[in-house]
Amino acid sequence: MNLKDCHNVEDFRKLAKKKLPGPIFHYIDGGSDDETTLRRNTESFNSCDLIPNVLSDVSNINLSTTVLGQKIDFPLFLAATAMHRLYYHEGEKATAKAAEKMGTMFGTSTMATTSIEEIGKLTNGPKLFQLYIHKDKGLTDNLIERCKKSNFNSMCLTVDTVVAGNRERDHRTGFSTPPRLTLGSLLSFILHPQWSLNYLLRGKFELANIIHMTDKGSKIDKSVMDYINEQFDPSMSWKDAEYCVKKWNGPFALKGVMSVEDAKKAIDIGCTAIMVSNHGGRQLDGSRAPFDQLADIVDAVGDKIEVILDGGIRRGTHVLKALAVGAKACSFGKGYLFALGAAGQKGVESILQKMKSEIERDMILMGCKSVKDLNRSKIIFR
Repeated sequence: MNLKDCHNVEDFRKLAKKKLPGPIFHYIDGGSDDETTLRRNTESFNSCDLIPNVLSDVSNINLSTTVLGQKIDFPLFLAATAMHRLYYHEGEKATAKAAEKMGTMFGTSTMATTSIEEIGKLTNGPKLFQLYIHKDKGLTDNLIERCKKSNFNSMCLTVDTVVAGNRERDHRTGFSTPPRLTLGSLLSFILHPQWSLNYLLRGKFELANIIHMTDKGSKIDKSVMDYINEQFDPSMSWKDAEYCVKKWNGPFALKGVMSVEDAKKAIDIGCTAIMVSNHGGRQLDGSRAPFDQLADIVDAVGDKIEVILDGGIRRGTHVLKALAVGAKACSFGKGYLFALGAAGQKGVESILQKMKSEIERDMILMGCKSVKDLNRSKIIFR
């Protein structure tokens, strides 16, 4: 199986599984506890049907939208995810270049393996930085200031990760950062020599945005979960979020909002957007899927704040359903990480092109000339 054989997210997943050592693949693929919420994130889109209109003159289709102050060519962008260097040796550089080429927004994480400054110099495309609040408040301030200097356009604060979810796959596979050879993982690394050689010979693994502030930036002895539990501030409150909104003073989203009450509070503290998300099913297992919560949240906030749907996106029709309910745009993580692990920058470009083509084709079939035509009249829940 090669890149040319990949036609959808599941194909990229299969190729990534072939290319990556087991612990690395399962870190992308897995969720928390029984992975009930992980599965539900995608299954939730099956609870409704699209209603097309015909004879609508769809000779000219406009997929573009504006989200977080940035115009993107189609309503799907790359959510900020950690440690791209684990999946492909060029790391976030490959992902950022693919996003710019495809005309969409690139999200980079506090826990990226390429620095804020490198990304700022590398791409002129729309850039979103994803922030965590650390116990060391100076680190949080430092990250915000560096993003300003590096011309990032927007920021999001992840609010659902004050403690790491119970990701049992990682316990079973012995996943750690940086990866360590153990009796359980040794064979998998041996059987993936291309990945292993690239990892060993192409530069040192480090959490580039925080290495200068804490030795945990390169010395995480057990796993990323240890870093979260040791470094992130469990006392984080709405006051902390409001502080970040004001300090950034630009387009700002809260990521991990799942209740109507929290969506309203996000408006009160000055956020311009919320990302309805459960962290890809990697935190609280048994929680609602974002799409299941979307209608209630959209109805509650109206046009007072942009609503972004994050979680479970695997098809262009999933994006259309989210927009029909009222989301301004969608983001995805696992889908493009599979593509990155499968084929680097070319893989990410390929999955974005396929998703864009699906969205365009499906809009034509829906009789919609613009994403603005997608509304509640185009969808019915069973």
